Amino acid sequence: MLGRLTLSLAIIIVFHAAFSTYEHLSHLKALGKPEGSIPQDIVLEALVGMALGILGATLNAPPLKGITWASEMKKRSVDEMDARGGFASYVGRGKHVLSTPPS
Repeated sequence: MLGRLTLSLAIIIVFHAAFSTYEHLSHLKALGKPEGSIPQDIVLEALVGMALGILGATLNAPPLKGITWASEMKKRSVDEMDARGGFASYVGRGKHVLSTPPS
């Protein structure tokens, strides 16, 4: 719950920083000064939004899964893992299946 709330707050803050940047640049363009830097409060707001976004995404992530052999064998059986179906060769069996038995 805290992760989703933090992530939602971060999205709102980043959108507000983007809108503030657009308004500031529009104001500069109206004054006839298209070259100008973005105010520090907007930059700080964007950085806070990014930090909250990272924190919210981290808190909202599912738990990590184990990558060890023991954790994999908890879900599978030995027969499933040791089947070795890829080593089966069916090339030479056709002549024995379709032939007549020796008398």
